[in-house]
Amino acid sequence: MNDITVLSLGGSIISPKEVDVEFVHSFTQAMTQYLEEDETRKLIIVTGGGSPARVYQNAYKTISPIQREDLLDEIGIAATRLNAALIRATFAPFCDNSVVTDPTADIDFSNRVLIAAGWKPGFSSDTDAVYLAKKFGAKKVINLSNIAKVYTADPKIDPKATPIDSISWKDFRLMVGDTWIPGKNVPFDPIASKEAQSLNLKVICADGRNIENTVAILRGEEFVGTVIG
Repeated sequence: MNDITVLSLGGSIISPKEVDVEFVHSFTQAMTQYLEEDETRKLIIVTGGGSPARVYQNAYKTISPIQREDLLDEIGIAATRLNAALIRATFAPFCDNSVVTDPTADIDFSNRVLIAAGWKPGFSSDTDAVYLAKKFGAKKVINLSNIAKVYTADPKIDPKATPIDSISWKDFRLMVGDTWIPGKNVPFDPIASKEAQSLNLKVICADGRNIENTVAILRGEEFVGTVIG
């Protein structure tokens, strides 16, 4: 029986301003070692948009006085696919599939790594990660971004915001709401959260730049992060 884990790999750590080559290299090495330790392990890695999404969405906002949310999403989706193409290339020995752009399609996941990107307007790549977890029977999604834990509020705005070790889906969804806004800065997309709650799926939010911590989560060891669910 395969041990499948879904990683929602934030674009903010793949390409914070430009591609973080050192991070991508170290991440690929660490995940390769993790896979080689046990031949039953498989990874699904879903990439976010990062800096390319922000740059091109901001360009559209500057050019067009009135913006359509679906077009903002399409720009963001294109950025996720660019990042996915890079990550897929770095995992080529373990990945036979082309980048998955529709998590509901018929997918032959015969090798060890599957790379996916954004699908369609209306939600972020977090939702794609949840759909793929459902499709392949993964028990958890590891949401890797540039924050170590979920906070009670945005710590950049509210000095009283405190980190959370664990939270129920009900309480988390009260924090993030039910509406997706393109480029919205939340720990986990509201649409993905609703779907994850319905599946009773566990999501772990952690700082993806701390690769040792990511490996600890994968191995079921002690880690720093927030458990949702």
